[in-house]
Amino acid sequence: MKLAVVSFFFLATLLATSQGISHQIHLLKPHSGAAGHHVPGVSCLSWRLAVETNNIRGWDLVPEACENYVGHYMLGHQYRKDCNAVAYAAYQYAKSLSLPKDGKNVWVFDIDETALSNLPYYAQPENAFGAKEYNDTSFEEWEKKGAAPAVPAVLFLYKKLVSLGFKIVFISGKTATLRAITEKNLKNVGYLTWEKLILKQTSESGTTAVVYKSEKRKELEAQGYRILGNMGDQWSDLLGTHVGNRTFKVLDPMYYIS
Repeated sequence: MKLAVVSFFFLATLLATSQGISHQIHLLKPHSGAAGHHVPGVSCLSWRLAVETNNIRGWDLVPEACENYVGHYMLGHQYRKDCNAVAYAAYQYAKSLSLPKDGKNVWVFDIDETALSNLPYYAQPENAFGAKEYNDTSFEEWEKKGAAPAVPAVLFLYKKLVSLGFKIVFISGKTATLRAITEKNLKNVGYLTWEKLILKQTSESGTTAVVYKSEKRKELEAQGYRILGNMGDQWSDLLGTHVGNRTFKVLDPMYYIS
C-alpha cells in the first residue's frame, strides 16, 4: 500500500512539473505514440527496450520492420513523456544538492538528440528514423542550417540547472568547424549561456565517443570542475571514465554511437 501511494505521488508530481514543458519538437504531424503497428515475429517494443538498456550494442540500423514503430514513438506522446521523466529525475537530484559557492559545479550535456533534436532530419523518408544508411553529406547539410529544435524537457532542465547555480558544459562529437552555427542554434532555441562548448577537433576524428568524451571530462576535472550531472542520448556519452556523480540517459532508438 505504501509503495502504491509513493508511486501515485511521484506520477502526480511529474505531471504537475511537466505542465510547463512544451511537447512540440517540430511541425510534422504527430502520431498517437501508441508504438506503431504490429509486426509478425518482431517485438519492436522489446527491441527498443534492449537498446535503451544497452543490452543490444553495436547495431547499425533500426530493423526495417521497426521503422514505423520508431517513427510513431519519436513523433508521439510517449517519447515526450519519457524525456519528461528523465528530466524530472535529474532535476530532483540536482536540487537536492548543496552546491559549494566556488563556481565549479558542472552539469555536462551532449548536444545531438539531447539538447537539440535532429528529428526533422531523421523523419525524412530517405532517413526513415534510422532505418536507412547514415549519410554524412546530407546530415552535414542539415547541421549547417542551424535549425535543430530543442528537446523541450532538456531545455526545461537546463533552465532549472542554471537557476540553481550549475555551470553548463556541452561536450559534443560535432566537428569544431560547426562551432559558430552550433552556438547560434543553441541560443536561438533557448540555451543562452554556458561555461564551455567542447567540439571535436580534426585531430580527434578517429577517436571513439567513449574515449573522446572521457578525455574531455578528465580535462574538466583537472581544471577543478566537479561533474555533478551528465546527460546524453547515447551510452557512449555516459560510459568510460570521469562520468560524474550521476548520469541520465535520454531516449534515442534511432542510432547507435560507440
